[in-house]
Amino acid sequence: MTEDDFGEVLTAVGPRLRALRQARGSTLAQIAETTGISLSTLSRLESGGRKPTLELLLPLARAYGVPLDELVGAPAVGDARIRQRPFTRNGQTYVPLTRYLGGMHAYKHIVPPRTKNKGVRPEQKVHEGYEWLYVLTGRLWVALGEHDLVLGAGEAAEFDTRTPHGFANAGDRPVEFLSLFGPQGERMHVRARPSSR
Repeated sequence: MTEDDFGEVLTAVGPRLRALRQARGSTLAQIAETTGISLSTLSRLESGGRKPTLELLLPLARAYGVPLDELVGAPAVGDARIRQRPFTRNGQTYVPLTRYLGGMHAYKHIVPPRTKNKGVRPEQKVHEGYEWLYVLTGRLWVALGEHDLVLGAGEAAEFDTRTPHGFANAGDRPVEFLSLFGPQGERMHVRARPSSR
């Protein structure tokens, strides 16, 4: 919502308050007594001479028996699904699955087959954090420190990202994998099924 849109919403509150009061057959004096808001403040709110504040709108919403968003004419909530934009880095496509800054980050990675440097070990990097990954399709080459791992569909790995690490496609078709990354070293917690007693 832009600042202009917000201004329009606030401007529309006065007429909405007047219509609600009149529909209930109430006077300004009755609403003042019910809410504890002065008669002059209510009059200025309805005429647009005073900007509505949360402290004024909450008791009015209670008095009129309407939700606050209806009182201010808030737009309907849209689609709640996360629709983050994929981005490409170093030839790999990343699809963010979370949109907040703190805590664990989740990504789906898509790594195309290598067209050159097929046998060259993936370039490694080091940074703070902890990573857990799970291969959905294809074969993923994980260069982890001095070790080389090739993970297939259904296989997972986890490691401290202060260990040198790098990824590459180890097959002839795209590899897709999920990555959960804790930038401050947060780890994924897997719950085991409770044993039957």
